[in-house]
Amino acid sequence: MALEGRLELKLAQKLVLTPQLQMAIKLLQMPQLELSQTINQELIENPFLEELSDVASSEELTQEEKESLEEIPQEADDTELSLEKLAHFSSEDYFEERSSDGRDLGYFTSGNVTHPSYEYFLSTATDIFEHLIWQLRLSKEPEEIREVAEFIIGNIDENGYLRISDEEISELAKSGSATFNEALALVQSFDPPGIAARDVRECLRLQLRSMHMEGTLAESLVINNLDLVAKRKYQQLSKEYNVSVEDILAAVKVIESLDPKPARKFSSASADYITPDVFILKADGGYQIVLNDEGLPKIKISNYYQRLLKQKDSVSKEERQFLEDKLRSAVWLLKSLDQRNKTIYRVTESILTFQRDFFDRGVNVLKPLNLKEIASELNLHESTISRVTSNKYLSCPRGIYSFKYFFSNAIPSDSGELSSTSVKEMIRKIISEEDQSNPLSDMRIVDIFKSKNITIARRTIAKYRDELKIRAQSQRRRS
Repeated sequence: MALEGRLELKLAQKLVLTPQLQMAIKLLQMPQLELSQTINQELIENPFLEELSDVASSEELTQEEKESLEEIPQEADDTELSLEKLAHFSSEDYFEERSSDGRDLGYFTSGNVTHPSYEYFLSTATDIFEHLIWQLRLSKEPEEIREVAEFIIGNIDENGYLRISDEEISELAKSGSATFNEALALVQSFDPPGIAARDVRECLRLQLRSMHMEGTLAESLVINNLDLVAKRKYQQLSKEYNVSVEDILAAVKVIESLDPKPARKFSSASADYITPDVFILKADGGYQIVLNDEGLPKIKISNYYQRLLKQKDSVSKEERQFLEDKLRSAVWLLKSLDQRNKTIYRVTESILTFQRDFFDRGVNVLKPLNLKEIASELNLHESTISRVTSNKYLSCPRGIYSFKYFFSNAIPSDSGELSSTSVKEMIRKIISEEDQSNPLSDMRIVDIFKSKNITIARRTIAKYRDELKIRAQSQRRRS
């Protein structure tokens, strides 16, 4: 059979993600802070976007702006815009308009007024490296020891531990073991106590030494029985050291007062504060949903560039094409932001409907819920619901919760299905009320759930306990 080439026409339908659709999807899943940064970046790159100087809503647009937005073509190939031709704008008119509405172009300065730099008013927290180097410079040790000590300080991690072997330090610093030991002893004498230790035991021993507690029971427990102290085997330790349990408890209290991460207070990591995307407020007999737009730039289409685009004879073909593309991008951004707000509102409203008992009575009545149920209710795809609920938070009278908090698996019981989140809260409450001298085992917690007509496996209890960061029975016991 001979091979031959031929042309064929086929009709096919397929979904194509245009750049505009990709932008809408990205905006939908952005948290509050990232969205604010994106809008600010668009304000810099797109001349058609400008920030409102005062609080204004989309309903406050002028009739001319509304007509201009309606005349914008939706297809990328429609380059002709049906816009009216206005009078020619000169460069003098441009600079006059820019200065008249309060926008400083930064091209000219009045007088020789100089202002201090903002750097003079900023302060930074001292990190552990700077703190130790400062103490090293105040020391009067020989230069050779100081050089090795600086190598040691440079290899201390953010928790205050020396994360390099003795041999590597000696090789890098080209010094002998005696010099290294002297330099290490020097660094370990610095503040905070316990710095430059190789492990937890050495760290705690250094802190006890700074408290002049060498040779005490507390030091013996740290050196030889730290694992038994962690497991709270106080009776066993009492027999081993031939002392009373009260003496063991007193020594353990001293150990618990020590800091296993001595450099933690010098950490430069800042606290991350959660900004809720939605507020659910208690209203008359119900709840009110309010989207949080605080911190988000309020943007609109620039009047100047709309007028400039209407002047067909004043701009070249390339310039006109550039302006048309930027105008389409600006309009699409505004529409995408509006669609994002509507979708988040609808999803929040649906969650409020499904989990109304939670908002009224608390976490114990939280219902099992999955993305499919919300998607079916709103006639949206599950992936859309997933994007809306990712990295977003809502604030309600009961606190601030992640959107994902309201989605959980179902645990069967005789009275119906329970949310796994509710079960975790029940486990937390049961353990918080236990007798600390005789803590509950996972099997005993299973029996407590059975008495409440809830069937749950022991391994599930252990799994949820780990997720709640609750220690095992032996580690919770207090004599």
